[in-house]
Amino acid sequence: MTAGTQTPRGPAGRAAPFAPDGPDGPLDPAAKLAPARAQLWRDVRDGDEAGALGTVRAAVEAGAGFESVLLDLIAPVQARVGVEWAANRISVAQEHAATAINERVITLTAGAHAPEPPSGERRNRRITVACVDGEWHALPARLLAEVLRLRGWRVDFLGAHTPTPHLVRHLHEQAPDVVALSSSIPTNLPLAHAALTACQAVGMPVLVGGAAFGPGGRYAEMLGADAWAGDARDAADLLEQAPVRPQVAIHQAVDDLPHLVDQEYSMVARTRGELVKEVLHELEQLFPPMARYTVQQRQHTAEDIAHIVDYLATALYLDDAELFTRFLDWTADILTARHVPAHSLLIALDVLARRLSDFPRATRVLDTARHAVGARQESPNTGENA
Repeated sequence: MTAGTQTPRGPAGRAAPFAPDGPDGPLDPAAKLAPARAQLWRDVRDGDEAGALGTVRAAVEAGAGFESVLLDLIAPVQARVGVEWAANRISVAQEHAATAINERVITLTAGAHAPEPPSGERRNRRITVACVDGEWHALPARLLAEVLRLRGWRVDFLGAHTPTPHLVRHLHEQAPDVVALSSSIPTNLPLAHAALTACQAVGMPVLVGGAAFGPGGRYAEMLGADAWAGDARDAADLLEQAPVRPQVAIHQAVDDLPHLVDQEYSMVARTRGELVKEVLHELEQLFPPMARYTVQQRQHTAEDIAHIVDYLATALYLDDAELFTRFLDWTADILTARHVPAHSLLIALDVLARRLSDFPRATRVLDTARHAVGARQESPNTGENA
């Protein structure tokens, strides 16, 4: 290795927090933090909280702004945690520990880098940031809250899993200028819809964000949100540019999603437990490997079936078959990484299709999904022919 390609080193042999500028000029902040990202990943993967805190502090001390540290260092590493878990390269316990370390590092670092008190017009800007009911992935919302504090906002961060009645009560008591709602899991979208509708009913504009709202925020517009942002930086920039104003009058869910009048979503959601039991029972008869499953494996299978039913219900809520097929494609990758034959999905879908044959929209969604799963099995790139 030549000197020009060596990784710069910091104290105790750890990678220096910044990459040097290249021959074509200065690197952007995200590129300069590449060595720190690699080191922070190793820290959280190994459960080294002290090391992670040292990596982040070193980046700040080397001149990285705290906002860049949040969004160009910690956020990408947290995203990698999810990717590595999905690929079965880290365990659930490691994923939980890594997330906890990142949250702890944010808390400790933010406490040492509190923003100056806001002045002038910024003094009265107030926002409530919360995760919707049922959403436990709080880190994306936490990142937004910290970035907005740095930019001079008064922030009420309510954290994970905020029940809508408590959220509305808070809005009545504190009267912020805007509400930011976060959701990472699409199956929480019906609850997110209820939350944003309730916020709008008391006159609060609602900004939404998170992976649950789909590519390009397609579901944000469908559910009547006043604004959407793809990440914390985009959300903060949007709020800096102009106030978010309510765009809709008081309305009900069916006003946004008129297809809900057919009650298919309600029926599937209401019979969720029965559907899961029926699919599990038939899977035992039609999928011979289940005879050798341990109790834990059977429990995981039941959980997987429950997720399938939940995503089917959400697809019916939104009338979007693509949401369901995206989930199944992701699930097939997860199963393959864990050496579980992904064609078991097709059996589960067949059972659901028979059970819901009187539901036209459900039948259409399931037919689309069965075709996609079948095509995946036949593809030589999957490594698994039916």
